[in-house]
Order: sequence, then C-alpha cells, then structure tokens
Amino acid sequence: MIDDNIEEIRRRLAELQSEHRDLDDLLVRVSVDPSMDQLQLQRMKKRKLALKDQIARLENQLIPDIIA
Repeated sequence: MIDDNIEEIRRRLAELQSEHRDLDDLLVRVSVDPSMDQLQLQRMKKRKLALKDQIARLENQLIPDIIA
C-alpha cells in the first residue's frame, strides 16, 4: 500500500515536471512576441509558479522523515 502511494506520487511528480518544462519552453517562445497578450503571459507565469510549488510538495513527500 505504501509502495503504491509512493509510485502514485512519483507518477504525478513526473507529470507536473513535464508540464512545467513544456510551459517554460512556451514562455520562452512567446515572451519575444510583442503581440502576445500580457495578461495571458502573466497567467502562464503564475501557472508555472504553482506547478513549481506542487512539485516541491511532492518531492518533500518522497523524502523520508529523519528523527533527530
């Protein structure tokens, strides 16, 4: 059961990392386009930051707790 949960976290983590990379690539391409809607650009940047936060939370779940 715990292994299933870890695998689910790893799967979700891979999905989010892929989406983050894709969004980063898209932002690089469209940021040089002067006709790009600035509101849409800001929304993509906000989504990218949200993905980064979700990725960090999932990565923290994969790190075992160390009792000091």
